[in-house]
Amino acid sequence: MNRPIGSPDNLETRELSRRELLRKAALAAAAGLAGEATLAATSAPAEPKSFPKGFLWGAATAAHQVEGNNLNSDLWALEHLPQSAFREPSGDACDHYHLYPQDISMLADLGFNSYRFSLEWARIEPEEGSFSRAELEHYRRVLATCKEHGLTTLVTYSHFSLPRWFAWKGGWQNATAPDLFARFCERATKHLGDLVDYASTLNEPDIPQLFAWLYLPTPSGKPLNEEILDAWPRIRQQLNAPEFANFFWGEPRKVREGLLASHAKGFTAMKSARNNMPVGFNLAITDDQPAPTDSHLAEKRAAVYGPWLETAKKCDYLGVQMYSRSIVGKKDLPPPEGAELNQMGGEFYPECVEHVVRYTAKETGVPIIVTENGFATTDDTRRIAYYQGALAGLKRAVDDGVDVRGYITWSLLDNFEWMLSYFPKFGIVAVDRETQKRTIKPSATFLGNVARNNSL
Repeated sequence: MNRPIGSPDNLETRELSRRELLRKAALAAAAGLAGEATLAATSAPAEPKSFPKGFLWGAATAAHQVEGNNLNSDLWALEHLPQSAFREPSGDACDHYHLYPQDISMLADLGFNSYRFSLEWARIEPEEGSFSRAELEHYRRVLATCKEHGLTTLVTYSHFSLPRWFAWKGGWQNATAPDLFARFCERATKHLGDLVDYASTLNEPDIPQLFAWLYLPTPSGKPLNEEILDAWPRIRQQLNAPEFANFFWGEPRKVREGLLASHAKGFTAMKSARNNMPVGFNLAITDDQPAPTDSHLAEKRAAVYGPWLETAKKCDYLGVQMYSRSIVGKKDLPPPEGAELNQMGGEFYPECVEHVVRYTAKETGVPIIVTENGFATTDDTRRIAYYQGALAGLKRAVDDGVDVRGYITWSLLDNFEWMLSYFPKFGIVAVDRETQKRTIKPSATFLGNVARNNSL
């Protein structure tokens, strides 16, 4: 069922002086770093390069990864265990909790028209049944700041991190999880929903199943999903929490059952609070391609994406999040020998964007928004090259009639990347963790210029 969302009509006229300077800087940076191929392409006759009117262009963050000092969350506790799976604690992160006004202003000044971020459930409901009006007001100020700068808001209600009390009683595995999540969704939507343009119940709820297939090197040499499960009893023991489970550490089947039920009840709760708010979720997906022999591609798609693609058919839209491709044998195979890799070991493969939006649009029949895509690297010229390839493919899909409504890059800031801490650099803006000074990278001006012109 393809439900038209419509383009948010709340973009206001902006001051152009400072942004015109940024636009000129963006043009210079893009020309200098993109090289002769880009300049030649702009001078040669070509098909129209504009995206549909109202197309969303933005950057994303997640609360725990940028706000800092998320003291009541499960992950904060895990980061501080004597035998922690995390390289280091998140600490102050990017202090976005306090610096959001300048970060949002910077995003708008660069030329973007959208901001995707998440609510931190552990702040809003620090103890079961006890909701903080002060924290809800904090997120209302964040949303209001977006509106002041003409930004469309995409808000994720649960982006991995959870309240401690929720994880200590079994997290998504607990039979009460769907009702507890729905209560949070209803309360948050009643307080914030009038300022939310697109709502997402969950971020990448298929990750527990995807971990069973992904090729990612681990210290022990075991598959990633096995290494995670091996650590689970040690975590429970260190926490002295025998029922502890969360998004990353849990029994994958039970976690998925809980997440599917929680999405359904959360969706209903959000709609009950604001029935015209577009609601979906964000799916992690690789560009799956068959191995030459003994490929189990269909099995992987059914096991990892199947239930969620079916669920998406009842949503107003689907957010898709892709970074590379996977060559699928019995499991995902290592990247081809000699392939350029990102900092996390994934192949440089911007074509994944086009392939994934075509696949998911066909499977679900609902509008698609690219809610995450990017390249982890310290070489910003390669990030720009990745964007060029990704957006060219996205434009081909749009021109062929695929219903794509926007492109949101991961991430706005170099931030805390979970167990890998601050090592991977996905951001289009660098952050000095000592001073919290922001430095705009050339990739930010390049992508912002595309956004401002709504054209390649």
